[in-house]
Amino acid sequence: MKNSQLLKIAEDFGSPVYIYDSEIITTQYQRLMSAFNKVKRVKINYAVKALSNISILKLMHTLGAGLDTVSIQEVKLGLAAGFPAESIIYTPNGVSLEEIETVAALGCRINIDNLSILEQFGTKHPHVPVCIRINPHVMAGGHTNISVGHIDSKFGISIHQIPHILRIVENTNMTINGIHMHTGSDILDIDVFLYASEILFETAKNFKNLDFMDFGSGFKVPYKSDDIETNIEEFGEKLSERFNTFCKTYGKELTIAFEPGKFLVSAAGQFLAKVNVVKQTTSTVFAQIDSGFNHLIRPMLYGSQHDIQNISNPTGRERFYTVVGYICETDTFANNRRIAEINEGDLLAFKNAGAYCFSMASNYNSRYRPAEVMWHNGKAHLIRKREIFDDILRNQIEIDILPQKKSIKAQVHM
Repeated sequence: MKNSQLLKIAEDFGSPVYIYDSEIITTQYQRLMSAFNKVKRVKINYAVKALSNISILKLMHTLGAGLDTVSIQEVKLGLAAGFPAESIIYTPNGVSLEEIETVAALGCRINIDNLSILEQFGTKHPHVPVCIRINPHVMAGGHTNISVGHIDSKFGISIHQIPHILRIVENTNMTINGIHMHTGSDILDIDVFLYASEILFETAKNFKNLDFMDFGSGFKVPYKSDDIETNIEEFGEKLSERFNTFCKTYGKELTIAFEPGKFLVSAAGQFLAKVNVVKQTTSTVFAQIDSGFNHLIRPMLYGSQHDIQNISNPTGRERFYTVVGYICETDTFANNRRIAEINEGDLLAFKNAGAYCFSMASNYNSRYRPAEVMWHNGKAHLIRKREIFDDILRNQIEIDILPQKKSIKAQVHM
């Protein structure tokens, strides 16, 4: 998108504001499908947690994607967006058996990641096929908070507990129709991914009624112009060859599945914020914006770097700025970053703001969450209104907690 278009969106819908380019999402989806075009059955299940606006989900539906969900609320969003239940896979962690049963009753595919729930569910619902999430004990990912396949992770059933799984399956006579893993996010080294995949192939041999194998996601996307990313084409070629070989050995054509979130929507998103104050201290020049980690927490939570451009003065002389928010705690988006000269009132564009940005926003400091806009077919469409004060009070219930005044008569006798 051009700077002039971004500026017009900020003018029309205010700032801060999130903007998503549907064309980029479409390109990323097609790129991933193309990487696995040598596999007969491929299914891309978009990870709803990355960006859950219903308009984004409807776009994914038109592309042919399924959904990867982690809560019953995400399941209901998918159904509301028009997805058939069978195209939604539900992969929770630590939820109640009751929630899993409710989702199963809706007709969605179930993915279970612990022995206790597997046994309980299999005992009560042996005729409902389930997928099993395996923990391959592989350390992968760009940050400890997003590495979920290592030995100390709360996610998945350990590969060393396969005998326990088989005992439960035999005792309950349940059907395992899928096998799944997810090792982490921002994985750059495809050899690590391929190594974990071999563990999944070996595990799959224990189950004779599989329909699909889900290899998760976590592909690294570039966050700046000279950044590196997962070579998805090379990865697709290597894993496709290995997957096709496995299917021949297994004696059945299985579906290869992935659950990308960031890969599909990260680069499609931009976050615009206005500079309220340019503050010079004895050592630093701060650009203080009309936002904070209540709107974009990734730099503070994950140490992620988002490219920041001054779209009001893109050709200005570059200077060094520390970009911070208006929250009552430290909320630094960038330290000592080279940005075209910033003046108060300028608009800054944060790149790669499509994944885990708005979806992790909050009302901290009682601030409003921003609007969301989709750039689709050359036009800006408002897909979420900016919150107002009524939204802050909604669902709050006031009670009468003022102290009762004592009567004058009672005060006289005190």
